[in-house]
Amino acid sequence: MTTPDTQARRRAWAVHLYTASGAVLALLALEAVAQQRYGTAFAWLALAMIIDCTDGTLARRARVKEVLPHFDGSKLDDIVDYLTYVFVPIVIIVRAGLLPDGALGFAAAAAPLLASAYGFCHAAAKTPDHFFTGFPSYWNVMALYLFVLDWSPATNAAVLLAFSAAVRVPIRYLYPSRMTILRLPTYGLGALWGVLVFWLLAQFPHPSPTLARLTLFYPAYYVLVSWWVHWHTPPSPERAAPDATGY
Repeated sequence: MTTPDTQARRRAWAVHLYTASGAVLALLALEAVAQQRYGTAFAWLALAMIIDCTDGTLARRARVKEVLPHFDGSKLDDIVDYLTYVFVPIVIIVRAGLLPDGALGFAAAAAPLLASAYGFCHAAAKTPDHFFTGFPSYWNVMALYLFVLDWSPATNAAVLLAFSAAVRVPIRYLYPSRMTILRLPTYGLGALWGVLVFWLLAQFPHPSPTLARLTLFYPAYYVLVSWWVHWHTPPSPERAAPDATGY
């Protein structure tokens, strides 16, 4: 006979499995990169991003930290995020030949890996009132734009180095799945951006640079609103309230 406690544990483990499935999507993306099917690789990363945007809500509903207190869902989430937001996108950038040869290209590829490794482990990477501190390692989005917009390798290297430095600049950025302000416009514009990005992915291996430039409205909105919020709202509190989810 299944008890309520057993059902709760099953739901909690199912949420953790949902989160962990992002690592499998990272493997599928790497396999696609090895076959030079970059559109497929970006599609797998987009699916991983959808999982990351929804697993926290599921975790809160399932009360995973309360039901499974011995299991650290936050650590699992960070491991998967590093694979799908950082490591695989940089592999795509390197394998697609988007960086210069030699030391500059190597440095530009290594910088996001190191910056985000430190960023993920920083105690204040996420504020108690649900902001990211520093550029939130959206290298998957960065890789897509560098691939489609076809800038020069030197320009791509400069972009990666600049945003790597921005990871350590303590400006607060919106945390879309946990934000409490401007939620409706952010969700609405984000949904529109997602539809356009999937349209862009459907055009591979010949995606439209014009459509890619059109979709830049949302990254621009995200950065500008984040900066406005950072400079025009009170600083975040130093300590977090207890979190029952682990995400």
